[in-house]
Order: sequence, then C-alpha cells, then structure tokens
Amino acid sequence: MFVHVSRASLSSFVSLALTLVSPSRLSAQQPAAQTRAFATPAAKQLLSKEFTLDGAKIWTDTGINLQAGQRIIFTADGHLRYSDAKADNGPDGLARAFKDLIRILPYNDAGRGALIGRVGDADVAQPFLISTRKDVVSPISGKLSLGINQATSDTGTGSYNVKVAVYAADTSAPREVARLVQSIPGIDNDLFAKIPRRIADKQGNPGDMVNFLIIGNEDAMKKVFTTAGWVKVDADVKSTILLGAIASFSKESYLTMPMSQLYLFGRPQDYGWAHAEPISVVASRNHLRIWKASFTVNGQMLWVGAATHDVGFERDQRNNGLTHKIDPDIDLERDYLEKTLSSTGLVSELTHFLPKNPMQEAKTATGGSFHSNGQVLVLKLAASSAAGAASASSANK
Repeated sequence: MFVHVSRASLSSFVSLALTLVSPSRLSAQQPAAQTRAFATPAAKQLLSKEFTLDGAKIWTDTGINLQAGQRIIFTADGHLRYSDAKADNGPDGLARAFKDLIRILPYNDAGRGALIGRVGDADVAQPFLISTRKDVVSPISGKLSLGINQATSDTGTGSYNVKVAVYAADTSAPREVARLVQSIPGIDNDLFAKIPRRIADKQGNPGDMVNFLIIGNEDAMKKVFTTAGWVKVDADVKSTILLGAIASFSKESYLTMPMSQLYLFGRPQDYGWAHAEPISVVASRNHLRIWKASFTVNGQMLWVGAATHDVGFERDQRNNGLTHKIDPDIDLERDYLEKTLSSTGLVSELTHFLPKNPMQEAKTATGGSFHSNGQVLVLKLAASSAAGAASASSANK
C-alpha cells in the first residue's frame, strides 16, 4: 500500500508537469537511430529470417526460441502512418510529444511507432528498443517477439520489414541461468527464528507477510531489480512531484509515487520497488518493501522482503479512510517476483522454504485479508555466488 493521492492532487501534479516540461525536452528523449555498421560475429550463424510487421498489430510471434547468451542482429525498414501525424515514420518511431503523456505504450522510453522486441513470457518480459538496427545478446532463454510501440486503440497503417539473424552464444562468457534447487545452505529454521513473519505499521499492527529473501550484496540487489524493470520508489511526496514535473510522464514517473513506511527489524524499509503500467498505478501496481538484515547467510548479505499486488481500494478499518486493497492470494505476487528477477540472468539459484509453523492466513494492518501456502521464496544472486566462490578459494590457499 502506498500514500493516497487525491484526484485534485493528481490534477495539480499534471498541470505543474505540463507547465515545466517543454516539447523540446520530450523530443530530446527520443532515442537516436543506430546507424553504425555491425561487425559480422565470429560465432556461427544459427538462422536468418525476415518478417513483415503489419501496422495494425502490436506484437508478432517470430517462432524463434532463443537461448541465453545468443547474439541477435536486427535490421529494419518500412513506414507507418498515424491518423494524427503530419508525416510517415519509420522503425525509429515518432518524436515524443505532449499527447505521449497520456498514452500507455509497451515501451514508454521510445516514441510511438518504434520497433521493439521482447524475449520470454509476455506477462513479465521487458520490451527493448530495436529501432532500425540493433545488436544485442539475449539475457534469457525464451521466445522472441517483435512489436510496434503503439496502443491497441491507436494503430498505424503500413508495415515494417525486419531481418533477424541469430548467432551462437559466446562460450567464453557464459551467462548465469537460475537453477531451481532443493535447498540453499544457511536457509533453515534457525535463520527464520531471527526473522519476523510479518511487517508492521508504526503502531505495531501486524501487516503483510514476509514472503521472499534475497542473498547478495547491495549493488547486486539493486542491479537485479532494475534489470528486471522494477523501479525504485521515491521516499516522499515532494520529491515525487518535483521529479515528475521536470521529466516526461514515463512509466517510472508514475511508479515512483511513494509507499507508506512499514516496519521490520524496528525500522522502515530500506528500499521500495514497484512494477506496473503508467496511469493505472494509482489503483494498481506490483510493489514490495525490502530490509537489509543485521545478520548474514554464510557470510553473504541477506535482504528480507514483503511483496504484494495492489488491485484497487478498500476501507482502512483503523480509521475508516481509503487505502489500497491487495490481492488476497499473495503467493501470486511472490511468483511474479520470482519470474521477473530470475529472467534477468543475474540469479544463480532459487528455492522455496517452508518455515516451521508457516503463516497461511491473516489480515493486514488495514484489515484486509490474505492467504498463502506459507512458502518463502529465496533467491541467490549470481554476483553473490561468484564472490562466495572467490572467498572460499582464497581461504583454502
């Protein structure tokens, strides 16, 4: 749950932003076309296919199943035309304008009509910009889709021609693939005896369930969230309004609306992270709070968190005010977190641990109910594994 923002406050926020954001600033954010020539990879070419993307569609399934580490080179041309545009546009897309402030696009950091792609599950995969040319290494294994950065209610006419060449992975730089394991050393009931089962509000009323742990240093923790498309939440309302006013209304501008402070280990969360589409974030977003533990797991930093999914509003039973309603099946949010983070190539191991006397049903601090199978997700970050191996090697010398 996060701080409630009234309709009037949101309207003032929008007015302030429109006053301070100039069209030239928005246009400047349009990514430049990648025009450099790509060197032919030394690795073996596995396949080469060409696709025609119809301007009336958003996503096209290529049928190409990529493996983590494979290199993909895209080249594209063609033209689209939008009914309100003054000219045709190519795969670079249109320059961002004021109307883009209220559009919900698959990839908000690029203009309408830009050629984009994604790899993996449509529910969690993060789109990336292709434009006219792109040379990229696939971070995960999964199906490749090509897309046009547009809304279903505002499609273009015309088409793009896209050539996709896939090359074998560079075996000299293997990527980490998250492994599902039965257990992780140090994750046991002795550890959970030190971890409260629930977070609480300032008055000590118990709230959301602790449902995930992350093993890894702070930089690795921040990197895995940002790579997976999660956005760090602002600490207070004032900074949110200021940042939103001097930047375009991208996905990040909405997601950084602050969360209320909740407590674990006697202090507010160290980080808040959110994941959602813009506009609807006022009522709905995936979000979590995370705390650094004062103890470690086999010498490695431990982060303890609670993740929930805001799905609407309900009455706060403490004060009859309005608060956010969470999806009562909180295991769905735990699983969503697992999918988004493990798809980054930055998680080495994952497991689910069932603590002694697991929590399976309770109410939040505001009175909403939730249920769970009681399992806690545990993710071990790849950087942490490398550091642990180096430390062990050094100790054995």
